[in-house]
Amino acid sequence: MVKALIVYGTRYGATEMTSEEIADAFRQEGLDVKVVNLKKDKLKDIAEYELVTVGSGIQIHKWTKEPEKFLKKFQKELAGKKVALFVCCGSTQPLDDKTDKAESIEKARTKYLEEKAAKYHLQPVALGLFGGVYNYNRVPWLFGKFMQAIKPQLEEAGVPQTEPGLYDTRDLNAIRSWAKDVAQKVQS
Repeated sequence: MVKALIVYGTRYGATEMTSEEIADAFRQEGLDVKVVNLKKDKLKDIAEYELVTVGSGIQIHKWTKEPEKFLKKFQKELAGKKVALFVCCGSTQPLDDKTDKAESIEKARTKYLEEKAAKYHLQPVALGLFGGVYNYNRVPWLFGKFMQAIKPQLEEAGVPQTEPGLYDTRDLNAIRSWAKDVAQKVQS
């Protein structure tokens, strides 16, 4: 049985929820999975894992600091493993009519995934670019004020409010499909 590790950093919960979806899909494909929130838990060793999946939320065009530190710390070990990277970010759902969605997605894939893999000399088996969650219940007051301007755009774009104050731009079926493909790649 392939042992898989999923590590992530999240600010408002989208990457945590996405990591759990990926873990469920991995388990359904027969992988032995451990999920680690790098903000809460530290890892000293990754030797036992064949697949390492690293996820981050994106805010102000940056990865969260914990997965970035993980990539730096384990860069040499990761070079000999099967690695998958994913991010959750709003760039997959442009909220204005002026932004070309395909162009926005391609820029995000390049900046947040391809450039990150190159920075740490990784050859990922997969790169996942998923939507984000705008959680008005968990943002700091000042950032919440900035996000209030986005709320009408979210509603106009048809982004569902899955619970009060929570707008989810992720496609759960796409996440599950991506995870299934990753699991099948590492087992073949």
